[in-house]
Amino acid sequence: MKDVFITGDSIITSLGLSAEANYQALKRGDVGIRRCSDPALSPVPVPLSLIDTVKLEEAFAAMLCELGKETAPGFFTRLEKMLILSVYQATRHLQDDIKNPKILFILSTTKGNIHLLEERYKLIHDHKRIFLWELARIVKNFFGFTQEPVIVSNACISGVVAIMAGARYIRSGAYSHVVVAGGDLLSEFVIAGFQSFQSLSPGPCRPYDISRDGLSLGEGCGAVLLSEERPANMPAVRVLEGSITNDANHISGPSRTGEELGLAMRTAMERSGLLPSEISFISAHGTATSFNDEMESRAIAFAGLGKIPVNSLKGYWGHTLGAAGVIESVASVRSLLDNTLIATAGFSEPGLPEPVNVIRETAPTPLVSCLKTASGFGGCNAALIYKKD
Repeated sequence: MKDVFITGDSIITSLGLSAEANYQALKRGDVGIRRCSDPALSPVPVPLSLIDTVKLEEAFAAMLCELGKETAPGFFTRLEKMLILSVYQATRHLQDDIKNPKILFILSTTKGNIHLLEERYKLIHDHKRIFLWELARIVKNFFGFTQEPVIVSNACISGVVAIMAGARYIRSGAYSHVVVAGGDLLSEFVIAGFQSFQSLSPGPCRPYDISRDGLSLGEGCGAVLLSEERPANMPAVRVLEGSITNDANHISGPSRTGEELGLAMRTAMERSGLLPSEISFISAHGTATSFNDEMESRAIAFAGLGKIPVNSLKGYWGHTLGAAGVIESVASVRSLLDNTLIATAGFSEPGLPEPVNVIRETAPTPLVSCLKTASGFGGCNAALIYKKD
């Protein structure tokens, strides 16, 4: 069976517009969640992690200049610019022609251009831009991908599932490279939805902490280039096996036992040929809501991973929905290569039914493998393992 390597990456969040900028910000402990008073997003002030629009426009214009391309002002939506810039960053060192039919593009998103439902955008963009297939087509056409793109929209596990699917496409021999991009932005629709659940924290979220009081929302985008070829003359990280399960419990409430996520974690390890003791750290979902964090602690115990270091990155850039699994994977892969455990921002005192070894301080540590987990509405769960080659 073919090995699958991560050979390119990108992260775009409030902490920076590249994977390197974001990773260094995480190591410094920077938090990008700020109180937002924009009435176009929420009638009441709410803490959000927002990408700097001016910097995004500058970076996008610089990319167009480097590629020698011109576009009509306002043609691309904000999310389309984020996705295109991410794919560009992740593939800029790709040796093959991106039009090679052995290269596939996968899009991970939960809402896509959902902001186009708002009255202020209806006269600017064609209504069909709101459909996920049209969003994927726009990115595909910009780069000239030959194959029809694959879309993964499975709540908040979308990013992890998309990477898992991409790796399996390569192992099957169908493709030699797969570009996975995940992105979501914040809009009135998205924020109002989480406000209706009364699930937003009045400040930056605090995953696994006894004082946690809800999640923080963030917008973000990221991409990874998966390849069958090991990168030359540099350290590499392989994508091993993963697993998907479902709680069959409630449309928005997670399992109360954690067994289903725990089963996904166990299965991912079994398929990858790793024991719990061989996992260096867990990059967990960690939304800082009461039920999610409780469920995760039970899942970790069920999988026999109670002593393994655990972090959640949502205290830095919030919950980025369809981007979360991608950008958190990129950060975790960089942690592996850098032999550094990243602390869980906002965590101070544990408040969980099962003991979890939450990472309190960022510190250098020999690392070999990472178990990435995600959970989402509808009871979906995913687990995927990355291992340093």
